[in-house]
Amino acid sequence: MKNLVIVESPAKARTISKFLGSDYTVMASMGHVRDLPKSTLGFDPEDNFKPKYQVSKDKSKVIKDLKAQINKDTVIYLAADEDREGEAIAWHLIPALKIEKNPLKRIVFHEITKGAILEALENPREVDQHLVDAQQARRILDRAVGYKLSPLLWKKVRFGLSAGRVQSVAVRIIVEKEREIKAFNPEEFWKIKLDFKDPEFRAELAKINGKAKKVKNESEAMAIKESCQLGQYLLNNIEEKDSKRNPAAPFTTSTLQQEASRKAGFSVKQTMIVAQQLYEGGINVLGHTGGLITYMRTDSVNLSNTATSMAKEVIEAEYGKEYSLKTARKYKSKAKGAQEAHEAIRPVNLALKPSDVRDYLDHAQYKLYSLIWKRTIATQMAQAIVANTTYKIEAGKDKEFEFQAKGTRIVFAGFMKAYTEGSDDPEAALDNTEKFLPAVKKDAVLDLENLETEQNFTKPPARYTEASLVKKLESEGIGRPSTYAPTISTIQARDYVIKTEDKKLAPAPIGEVVNDFLVEHFDNIVSLGFTAHIEEEFDQIAEGKITWQTVMQEFYGDFDKAVEDKLENAPRAKFAEAREVGIHPNTEQRIFATVGKYGPFVQLGHKDDVDENEKEIKPKFASIPKNMSVDRITIEEALVLLQLPKVLGQYKDGNDIKVNIGRFGPYLQIKSEYFSLKEDDPYTIELDRALVVIQELKEAKAKALLKDFPEDETQLLIGRYGPYIKQKKKNFKLPKDLDEDQIKALSIEEVNEIIKNQPVGRGGRKKAPAKKTTAAKKKAPAKKATTKKKKTKKEDEK
Repeated sequence: MKNLVIVESPAKARTISKFLGSDYTVMASMGHVRDLPKSTLGFDPEDNFKPKYQVSKDKSKVIKDLKAQINKDTVIYLAADEDREGEAIAWHLIPALKIEKNPLKRIVFHEITKGAILEALENPREVDQHLVDAQQARRILDRAVGYKLSPLLWKKVRFGLSAGRVQSVAVRIIVEKEREIKAFNPEEFWKIKLDFKDPEFRAELAKINGKAKKVKNESEAMAIKESCQLGQYLLNNIEEKDSKRNPAAPFTTSTLQQEASRKAGFSVKQTMIVAQQLYEGGINVLGHTGGLITYMRTDSVNLSNTATSMAKEVIEAEYGKEYSLKTARKYKSKAKGAQEAHEAIRPVNLALKPSDVRDYLDHAQYKLYSLIWKRTIATQMAQAIVANTTYKIEAGKDKEFEFQAKGTRIVFAGFMKAYTEGSDDPEAALDNTEKFLPAVKKDAVLDLENLETEQNFTKPPARYTEASLVKKLESEGIGRPSTYAPTISTIQARDYVIKTEDKKLAPAPIGEVVNDFLVEHFDNIVSLGFTAHIEEEFDQIAEGKITWQTVMQEFYGDFDKAVEDKLENAPRAKFAEAREVGIHPNTEQRIFATVGKYGPFVQLGHKDDVDENEKEIKPKFASIPKNMSVDRITIEEALVLLQLPKVLGQYKDGNDIKVNIGRFGPYLQIKSEYFSLKEDDPYTIELDRALVVIQELKEAKAKALLKDFPEDETQLLIGRYGPYIKQKKKNFKLPKDLDEDQIKALSIEEVNEIIKNQPVGRGGRKKAPAKKTTAAKKKAPAKKATTKKKKTKKEDEK
């Protein structure tokens, strides 16, 4: 092959191949082809942190397929994405494919269009080692933190937990917000509202004796009401003022994630998946070939001259010349470390309106494309002019109160004709809507219809949404465009953070415990300042100002010593003190809610409780499910949880049928037999339904049983992934070449032979034998069977 272009994904490869002739083959690396090994530290602190990269197991076929297209004369174009991660992917391909001696060209583009691809091919460059090193620094430093802190958490908190440099900071932000909310003391205040008739409008108390003042309680409110009823309502002043509004900047990764959350209800992860689809161009749009939007991982708000020129043409055609600008509007990023040389997220062809592509996109793709198109167009439209009118109304026995009514009228819509930015605050969002006031002349005496007093309380801070957490991370300089989505997905996948019913992020109990342990012992590592400082150092590496080894040297030594010290000397993590929820109405024992090593639970009774005969009463425990909060669980909810385990009745053999929740979910139990409850609620299930479930599962189990050797505690079963052997509590695979009749014909000796001869795989686990078993070879000649046995033995010895 003369020219090989290597991109990251098959969708991108298919799109780019449409632009290139038969001299080019375009193939995908499927992301990174090399990484640090999973089971070891992966770098050598004694050898200047030299990484021990290896080809990922799942990429061996990719490497083989790519190599098949390469000879010594093949020109190889490394066309991974234009960010640091993409640069590292390109760099790793060179040793993985052993192409150091081939002609190598690194090409980048921020949109997948024919023009952009051809221009990139004409302007190749070398792999940027500084960008590669910045990515290496992030990968190796993050590996150090995760690899060292996770075993510490296993020992001091709970087995199976993990820590991450950015993820742990994100959890800390959420935990601290939750504690702000818990510590918040609401303050009472009252609103006084007047409803007028002929004409109808509403005004609200704004000032008392010329000063803005809160009405603190009911007695103050009643005093104001009484005074108002003794006076008249005079519109003594009308203020009118025009204000100009500018459009929001073009989309960056962060602002796109925020706006897609507000306006489309997308999660951060969903936004990035859909944006990737729009960028890669795997969508067949009539009259258009290639991607629909520019690269979606960027923190720049720049628009190219080409984009602003396209926008001007579209605006004048769609809205008229009065909506366009004489000179393109430029924006400057406020984000720390923003890559201003890149471009904001925009449609590659602004002439392609949302209505033009609607029939070719799915619902999510259309919503996101529409959002990006409107935002981009709005950035190059004229300012909006809004007229604000305020009616000031004098009231009270001594004219001591000033009520105000505010109206908004759009004089010139400008950019608002195309788009207005959403808000996380619903009340603030109302500021962008028109609110008309009826025409009333100054000094008019108004006719009151109703005076309303309304009790209110100040609200606690709001929890973060995924989008507002991204905004917080960006404002603190934590993470970069490529890290927001994986960070937020990871902290939820690890069950450190949960998403509430209203899509807000709250810390899970174990998240709080892990956070408190890390803050107590590694406050410097999980501090916002340290994490932002590290990001700045990564930026300096990318600019060639410092080496990545220097950053590791400054960090690793003290960190490693601190971890070793904590492993030996730090006490176990402190779980939350038990909160008394109430008293059990029947036993009169106290009920507590707390978090333990295995999660949140409620407890009936105390270890020191005794009965009337001074005998110890053992406490009863029940797990608290994820949809309940250990801090807010009520006595009623706790009583429901403590119902389990309970006896529903008796089975036909006279044994009790119990229902309970275990490690793998709810289940029914008859002596030592267990029946999983998949759909039924363990708290409400009744005996009749339990008998049906048991019968169904017994029948399914009977169908799954191919052969039983009860004396040897061995069964041959059909499971989800095919036939297998169950011997006592261990499972073993059966050879794939055996059919059902051959399996049923197996003797216990042959079954034991299969178990004995299973090869040992990674981690000491036995693999399914690839060889033919004695049962499968019964029809074969004896000599042939013997030969195969010898061969198998040799293979096993190997």
